[in-house]
Amino acid sequence: MKAAILQEFKKPLVLKEVPRPELEANDVLIQVEACGVCHSDLHLADGDWPQLAAITKKPLILGHEIAGRVVEIGAAVHDLHVGERVGVPWIHWTCGECAFCREGHENLCVKQKITGVTVDGGFAEFLKAPASHAIRIPEGFSSIEVAPLFCAGVTVYRALKQVRISPGQRLAIFGIGGLGHMAVQIARQLAAEIIAVDVSDEKLELARSLGAAIGLNAASTNVAKELRARGGAHVALVTSAAKAAYDLAFSCLRPMGTLLVVGLPSENICFPPILMSAREIHIRASAVGTREDAREVLAMASKGKICCHVTARPLDHANEVLDELRHGQVAGRIALAFS
Repeated sequence: MKAAILQEFKKPLVLKEVPRPELEANDVLIQVEACGVCHSDLHLADGDWPQLAAITKKPLILGHEIAGRVVEIGAAVHDLHVGERVGVPWIHWTCGECAFCREGHENLCVKQKITGVTVDGGFAEFLKAPASHAIRIPEGFSSIEVAPLFCAGVTVYRALKQVRISPGQRLAIFGIGGLGHMAVQIARQLAAEIIAVDVSDEKLELARSLGAAIGLNAASTNVAKELRARGGAHVALVTSAAKAAYDLAFSCLRPMGTLLVVGLPSENICFPPILMSAREIHIRASAVGTREDAREVLAMASKGKICCHVTARPLDHANEVLDELRHGQVAGRIALAFS
């Protein structure tokens, strides 16, 4: 099968033929129809995160926003059948036994396997996955449309669900890319007042078309002044991977506001403790999502409430797509598509 392989950090992916995965009893073999390209794939390829770089399998097939069709099942698989369409997210497998799994937080499983990090992902024609963690895709979606929901969709959905925004509260979303444009749509369902912040007028126009009340260009506008004049943000959701976005978001919060960490810069972030204390600022992070979160996102999409803006590209464009992400040139999402 054809695959795009990460052989060394900071080097281009290598397009080559590799053997199809061999199934174990509880696995299914999936013919990949589409795989979204996430900013996390870029960070992994560039070795930006030492903690993940230390556990990253090499050589590695990247990709964790996968939609495809089951073409083979293991001997012990009974719940999935050949021909069914399924998705595979960032969380490839969880143990079901640790404290976090038992508490309903499988996204924090201490033994989890990660798609496109510790096991091979979807930048390939075929992928194997545990049948227990492959998620059925409802009818009515193309694989290109649905693939990004398994990371971009589920990640911001869980983050916003946990912070419990009340109707009418001001939600500032910093970064209107793959995650940010999904966050606008999900926040619209929560009846929040959405303020989109980016450095691209094109992305801000997309945000307004999706339901943002206000779009602020951080390159030409004093965003903190504008937001403070409105009373400050109740919640600042940062989907950007830029440290500067966090610095700006922190300055836009109202007292007792929440900084919601989703985008992952390669640098550490820090804030003045005196301001955190004086304004009683909350800082909350969110880690991707559970299988239940993914099913809830798919249900929302099947009702037409959210839709990922996605462009299809062939597998041999993988390096070009990563470079476009590197330079902030992607509005919405790009998915590698397999005909």
